[in-house]
Amino acid sequence: MSVSAAALDQSICAPLPVLGKDVTVPLVTGGEVTYAALDYAASAPALQRVWDDVAAYAPYYGSVHRGAGYLSQLSTDLFESSRRTVAEFLGCRADDQVIFTRSTTDSLNLLAAALPADCQVFVYETEHHASLLPWRDARVTYLNAPRTPGQAVEALERALAERDPRSASEGENGSRGGAKRSGPALVCVTGASNVTGELWPVRELAAVAHAHGARIVLDAAQLAPHHPVDIAELDVDWVAFSGHKLYAPFGSGVLAGRADWLQDAEPYLAGGGASRKVARRTDGGVDVEWHTTAARHEAGSPNVIGVYSIASACKALTEAGFDTLVAREQHLVSEVRAGLAEVPEVRVLSLFGDDAPRVGVISFVVDGWNSSHFAAALSAEYGIGVRDGLFCAHPLVRTLLGSAPQDPGECGAPEAGPGERSLNAIRVSFGAGTPDEHVERFVRAVKELVREGAQWKYRTEDGRCVPDRGTAQV
Repeated sequence: MSVSAAALDQSICAPLPVLGKDVTVPLVTGGEVTYAALDYAASAPALQRVWDDVAAYAPYYGSVHRGAGYLSQLSTDLFESSRRTVAEFLGCRADDQVIFTRSTTDSLNLLAAALPADCQVFVYETEHHASLLPWRDARVTYLNAPRTPGQAVEALERALAERDPRSASEGENGSRGGAKRSGPALVCVTGASNVTGELWPVRELAAVAHAHGARIVLDAAQLAPHHPVDIAELDVDWVAFSGHKLYAPFGSGVLAGRADWLQDAEPYLAGGGASRKVARRTDGGVDVEWHTTAARHEAGSPNVIGVYSIASACKALTEAGFDTLVAREQHLVSEVRAGLAEVPEVRVLSLFGDDAPRVGVISFVVDGWNSSHFAAALSAEYGIGVRDGLFCAHPLVRTLLGSAPQDPGECGAPEAGPGERSLNAIRVSFGAGTPDEHVERFVRAVKELVREGAQWKYRTEDGRCVPDRGTAQV
């Protein structure tokens, strides 16, 4: 994206206001420092705008749907207008549905539960577990990690061309075009890697999928907070994302896209709200008529505050302008990557190479350091919060680190004590609310730790590397 020099200059000095920007934390070496939250890829802080909107609504909180009272009707209007806001944010087509869930994980499990019989699923081993694991009950083909975007497209082309020709025609299973195909199929792909931050060729993959009569779902958990996501423009069938990564941490997510598979499937949860009519039969059983709208998969009392927070974040990001947000983030990415490149002991993890476009997510390892030890020192000695581990993307990280993909490991936990080699990495991630000072402090801290070592001793406690309180480094 291109922006004017004036817009770029303005954006570099103007992060969006977020909660927690002035929080101070203690250092083991003494004193306190403003906390540098650089773990946006796990959960981004709430935008101040989101918090203010939720606080203004909270006194009017009421039941959603079917309530006769004023607060119930107001809450229902807020819930449904939030659905329209999200649809607009995603560029949904006229007949798309927006279903509110708990998270990206929940959204993709919902779609997995709605797959037609005998559906084949194609997924890269590079996916986050949320988009890697829900399909295990289907006929799933796992594609090896590509090393270029072109290889990703070629691998999918080959896999779809060779897929098992079992069931119906394309017209029968609802895919595009009407020509004879090999039955229902679904491709699942991330928009931006939660490990490397690299952008995937979503539009090209969608074109390949549709050319072979398959559908495609986009895991936009790491893409939507950083780049515009337009369902129609990308030509994907579904998009899934989480509010807590979109600066709206109140426990809601979204699955948006084509309605037919979702309408044909049994409700994801059976209960109130999903049913239009329930009646006892003469034989003692129960007959149920389910909704055909998004309500079919939204049983129970919905998380109206979570939903409203997502809509508020969507409005805030749209009003700020993604051109400006992307330009500012790329400035931060360049600063971090340039700083890490000055440290020979640091190896940045990448699938597609240094020139690949990416969002503000960077993973790396440091020669001579256990990644958990390094992350613990960043926190305890510099007040910097990053992530260490395998980032719920075990096959990808193990591939990037040169380990067999089938090796066991626990998400987010080190596999050895401080000073020992373990299979984990460090991830720094940032976004619209990150001040320049936070990434500058991070780069300085990396250089100091590599050059001078930690000032404190550390030990393993409950599977985590923690400072040995009261014992300075000798």
